[in-house]
Amino acid sequence: MTIETLAQRLNYRLLAGTTALEVTALVYDSRKIVPGCVFICIEGTSFDGHTCVREAFEKQAAAVVVSKDTEIPDGLAVLRVDDTRKALAVLSAAWFGYPAQQLKTIGITGTKGKTTTTYMVKSILESAGHKVGLIGTIEEIIGQETIPAANTTPESYLIQQYFRKMADAGCDVCVMEVSSQGLKMHRVGGFTFDIGIFTNLEPDHIGPNEHASFEEYLACKSMLFRQCKIGIVNADDAHTKQVLNGHTCAVESFGFSKDADLRAVDLRLIHRPGYLGMSCGLRGLLDFEVEIDEPGRFSVYNALAAAAACRHFDVSKEAVQTALKTEQVKGRIEMIPVSDTFTLMIDYAHNAMSLESLLTTLREYEPGRLVCLFGCGGNRSRQRRFEMGEVSGRLSDLTIITSDNPRDEDPQAIIDDIKTGIKKTDGVYVEIIDRKEAIRYAIKNGRPGDVIVLAGKGHEDYQEIRGVKYPMDERDLIAEILAESE
Repeated sequence: MTIETLAQRLNYRLLAGTTALEVTALVYDSRKIVPGCVFICIEGTSFDGHTCVREAFEKQAAAVVVSKDTEIPDGLAVLRVDDTRKALAVLSAAWFGYPAQQLKTIGITGTKGKTTTTYMVKSILESAGHKVGLIGTIEEIIGQETIPAANTTPESYLIQQYFRKMADAGCDVCVMEVSSQGLKMHRVGGFTFDIGIFTNLEPDHIGPNEHASFEEYLACKSMLFRQCKIGIVNADDAHTKQVLNGHTCAVESFGFSKDADLRAVDLRLIHRPGYLGMSCGLRGLLDFEVEIDEPGRFSVYNALAAAAACRHFDVSKEAVQTALKTEQVKGRIEMIPVSDTFTLMIDYAHNAMSLESLLTTLREYEPGRLVCLFGCGGNRSRQRRFEMGEVSGRLSDLTIITSDNPRDEDPQAIIDDIKTGIKKTDGVYVEIIDRKEAIRYAIKNGRPGDVIVLAGKGHEDYQEIRGVKYPMDERDLIAEILAESE
């Protein structure tokens, strides 16, 4: 493949050199520059690839792609573009042979619900016989291969590489989480989604190296609906109209509103020892009853979004019903069977907003006691600790304060910050620094009718201390505790 062929869909100006050269690799990390490659100069928060143009020349790169003025060594092809991140997405799609054209692609954006909805979609479509790849917060799934995720939405080069692997593995669909950062940084550029889904929007990810304001956060989310053929949106969210501003897609909606194209009716809580769930009727674009293997109204929203998307694949109602009744996502209200008298679950809630949503939902099931075990990460905002402590103190009958990822901080200092928040309430708490011992205490002291939630770690299988990640999976800890008590 020549530079000219690689860049045929790229809007660029050739500042120097020739595009007739053969390309050996597409590179955006200066450490991976090899002879004959095209090196794309990405400007990050702490490093600017434009400073490596001379290095690329010396290492015999065929070309560099730049977005600002830079030194141009003689004999090096230089392509000038408006945005090198956009260019990386376009060139990556070309480099891997436009694999998205061989797949149906479904992108899901929103503050909450992305992860669960992707797994629901995957489960429904696989129940109907499709082979589905997945890209998300927890992992990438390509056929029989599973890759732990580093980012919710990977860099565009990796996305296109995953698409190519999925197509080669026989997948016909890819469902993926699309973060606001992924949209802002054009990681999902270079192709058009067949379906885009909007779950909900709340203030989040606002601060240094994320979004300057809620308005920017919203604007980034809205980009998905100028890059998909069909947009499926939450009719009940207050920000949906703004998210759809300037959309170029056909639009469908879901929700509880009578105006939603697909709506849920007759919600019922399902509560039995060791299990919490929901059931409801689907009306409008679909018409049948479903049971959802997760508690709360937000689980119904996720199910609605998944069902609305899968409707476009002509799946049977039985496929939808089976998948929703059995699908459970690692670390997302994941119920762990430990007792016939109380319910224990693991959830990723790791900030005040998500913890309040979770505990408020669990309160609806009128537990004997609502017990919340959590800690907070080190090297992170102390305000988060105060807020989470206050939320748990207000909504839980018992809070068990423990360690999360202390990183470079003293675990006791983090716990003391959490206690500052709890003490603003009348909440009862105990503190046990060692997480395994804290879980042991929760299980040993579980009472009939209790709902116990282990919050914060979710799908994570490590604990980070002083820059080292030590293996620690709460499922393993629970199994060890149960074995030790036999």
